[in-house]
Amino acid sequence: MDLNWLSAILVGAGCLALGYCIGTRCPSFVFLRLTPKVVKDTKTNPSSHHGNKKNKSKEPFEIDKLADILDDFKMVLVVRNDLKMGKGKIAAQCSHATLGLYKKLLNRAPKALNRWEICAQPKVVVKIESEEDMLVLQERAKSLKLPTHITIDAGRTQIAPNSRTVMAILGPVEVVDDVTGGLKLL
Repeated sequence: MDLNWLSAILVGAGCLALGYCIGTRCPSFVFLRLTPKVVKDTKTNPSSHHGNKKNKSKEPFEIDKLADILDDFKMVLVVRNDLKMGKGKIAAQCSHATLGLYKKLLNRAPKALNRWEICAQPKVVVKIESEEDMLVLQERAKSLKLPTHITIDAGRTQIAPNSRTVMAILGPVEVVDDVTGGLKLL
């Protein structure tokens, strides 16, 4: 009976030692190669980019370079006043715009996003009178290399489907103010 216990302990110790040797000497990616990789091919799978939208380049935003030299960043949410959205609808659309821009910046301007977070994530909400004015404002922001995101509503509640409701802009305070400074607070 004593030999059975001794044999069990030796076999267990041997297995433990073997597992340790394999684990420390063989990189883990050897074992990970056994699982199939999922590769998204956006050329053959149009649904991977929300239907018919163009496949835009995912290069870093230039604003990321400014995060190293400028301290104060803010986000401005530009709300279309002509849609006459209720307060709750405006809050939801502003949330969508904030999250949309955040997701866009996560990989393409992480330093700028971090700078904004260090500044306590300031957000200012202003109003604009029309979709045309919003699009002009977006072009002005883009010309200054500021990232933007426009929320497009599904049209299930208060407004028509595919309405552009809120635009988010993020960047250094002075540059963002240069774009949105003339707009009134909501």
